[in-house]
Amino acid sequence: MTSPYGPGLRHSYAEDIYAFLIGCSLIVMGLMCLHKAGLVTGGVAGIALLLSYLLPVTPGNLFTLINIPFLLFAIRAMGPQFAFKTTFASFGITVLSSLLPAIMTLSYIQPLFAALFGGTVIGMGILSLARHQAGVGGTGVITLWLQKSRGLNAGRVQIMIDAAILAASAFFLPWEKAVLSAISAFAMSSVLVVFHRPGRYIGH
Repeated sequence: MTSPYGPGLRHSYAEDIYAFLIGCSLIVMGLMCLHKAGLVTGGVAGIALLLSYLLPVTPGNLFTLINIPFLLFAIRAMGPQFAFKTTFASFGITVLSSLLPAIMTLSYIQPLFAALFGGTVIGMGILSLARHQAGVGGTGVITLWLQKSRGLNAGRVQIMIDAAILAASAFFLPWEKAVLSAISAFAMSSVLVVFHRPGRYIGH
């Protein structure tokens, strides 16, 4: 059956920049919610959150610092265009993580809501970037490369990595926060599972 939408349209640079601003803002907002509740999540965001409880560095800055080796790897593994956009998004998260606390602050957030909302908006931010051929770097680059070069399912590898991050967090967090952190990782992954499917988007 022919698509009623016609062929996919290439995004303009202005559309890419707008999507990057939205995606990076959502990721930073989600990190703020999870950090206020003392939770972690999956992927590089979870590693940044976990380290932020041990080091005097903000999750946004840690996010970019951890990403540097992954971004260098992305140039070779995923191509220069993907690596450039991912690097741009990563540093955008760092900049916004410094600016957003001056615009809005959180005095309190209910932990279960933080897990669900924080994980969901991080997932929506990642989705916004993915729709414009970019990522947030980190473990996502590794999973995509393993799928491309070794035939390993990227989703299953990501689940294994997230499980390892959450298992490590259990040594530093109370059990109830570890459980809520698992819920946040599930919420983040669910966004991508439901909305990031082939054929559900015609732009490129």
